[in-house]
Amino acid sequence: MAARHLLRRSKETTTMRIGILGTGNMATVLGQAWARAGHELVIAGRSTPRAGLVAKEIGGSARAVAADRLAAESDVVVIAVLWEGLDDALTLANAPTGAFAGKTVIDCTNAVDFSTGMLKPATSAAQHIADVATGAHVVKALHLFAGQSWLAADEGESKTVAICGDDNDSLDITAGLIRDLGASTAVIGGLDHARQLEDVAGFVMAVVASGNNPASAVPSMT
Repeated sequence: MAARHLLRRSKETTTMRIGILGTGNMATVLGQAWARAGHELVIAGRSTPRAGLVAKEIGGSARAVAADRLAAESDVVVIAVLWEGLDDALTLANAPTGAFAGKTVIDCTNAVDFSTGMLKPATSAAQHIADVATGAHVVKALHLFAGQSWLAADEGESKTVAICGDDNDSLDITAGLIRDLGASTAVIGGLDHARQLEDVAGFVMAVVASGNNPASAVPSMT
């Protein structure tokens, strides 16, 4: 299965309604970047007034909805919340009762201790979401680069976003949305690789905590 994923290519994407579950910096920045690319943004969180402020900051056609309306109002859902609030957010969005069934759900969660780089859950955050969000097609992506980097001026340095998931159409949708952020994708396999991707985030944080640049800790293949 993994080998088949590695050979897949992204399809062209059209304008989509991207629902973001979360009202923090990552949600705001991704929303702004996708709005610039012409997508419609729908924002939800624990507080609908707070979601309204984020939608206003994103601008354009972005709008806030109650969390229990997010799935119905969106073509694809992006989860950008802290690990500690993940289950509450999923419950508010009715994910355990099937609201996300059949939808592409992109997980940006970093379930990592920021001081040590160690993962907090026994499984990956993405697999946890897949277990809780009945019927959702979960893709792990966009958890590694700092949010603000998606709005930074292009200085000629291209980004490659590693992603994984079990549904080919959802991988294609995710790759297209990442391309709209100005990056390319590397599909590394099924959702069982999510733990590996989340470990990379922990490794990066641990290297940063040691006072070093993570780029210098990874060998160049060029």
